[in-house]
Amino acid sequence: MVGMAVLGCGRIGRMHARNLARHSRAKLLMVFDVRAEAAQQTATELGVKIARSVDEVLSAGEVGGVLVATPTDTHVPLIAAAVRAGKAVLCEKPVDLDLERARACWSEIAGSKPRVMIGFNRRFDPSFRALRERLQRGEIGTLELAVITSRDPAPPPQTYIKTSGGLMRDMTIHDFDMARYLAGDIAQVHAFGANLVDPAIGKLGDIDTCSVSLRTKSGALIQINNSRRCVYGYDQRIEAFGSNGMLQAGNQYATTVESWSAERTGAREPLLSFFIERYREAYTSETDAFVSSLEGGRPMSPDFADGLAALRLAVAAEESLRTGAVVGLD
Repeated sequence: MVGMAVLGCGRIGRMHARNLARHSRAKLLMVFDVRAEAAQQTATELGVKIARSVDEVLSAGEVGGVLVATPTDTHVPLIAAAVRAGKAVLCEKPVDLDLERARACWSEIAGSKPRVMIGFNRRFDPSFRALRERLQRGEIGTLELAVITSRDPAPPPQTYIKTSGGLMRDMTIHDFDMARYLAGDIAQVHAFGANLVDPAIGKLGDIDTCSVSLRTKSGALIQINNSRRCVYGYDQRIEAFGSNGMLQAGNQYATTVESWSAERTGAREPLLSFFIERYREAYTSETDAFVSSLEGGRPMSPDFADGLAALRLAVAAEESLRTGAVVGLD
């Protein structure tokens, strides 16, 4: 049984804590949050200890793994501290908003042979994973073109936008990781962005809509499209087109019931509302993969290098937005 602790008891942290509390081969021992009320609510619900500090968590010998679900600007110091304490880490994306800070973190911890997994949960979605496996088996021949669609149901509040790091580092970073997951390393990035949804987002120096084109080192092309507003729900799709055919992973619904009448044809229920509902199974599988890696001493995946690579793509996309140029990655 792997002893675990969760740092951060906000929405995503509580979900991770619940998954760990239900896990058959992990034991959630304690939680911590700088907001005492959030920690108290989570601890009471799950019947676990409230840690008084991060140091208390990291000094606990029975804790083998730490799940970091705190604000992004705390990820680097918490990862480094946990590695120094000999703990394995599952950290929510992104590693950091600053690429150089993230690289410096790796330089600091690399000599300790760290066991760090970055929370790109979409890799664990059953449909997306199956699409990738079938792609790798050669079912559609050589990948030539992929389209990754990710559209949120509504813009987040301005308080979130102010600290998010921008669309590319906050939202599109999931799709940059998915592009690498499907097609390998990226050679070139060309990004377009606009404010088409919420003028307040533009006033904060961010965009709410983007279209990003990637050229992979293998030569395949990938198109990512994002929006902060999708009136019909949480739109999450992938299409992979190859020399021998096409693979698609579509949206998910609460049920498969369709309605046919004089007024409408094939009407369905709304899409699942947002990421926790849509990726519920993916988050569970992500936790299980982390626990399994801890148990078996196997490499973590996606690892710190994957986190750096996705952040590097986000930075390149922002450079392309500023300059209008195609940005190459050496």
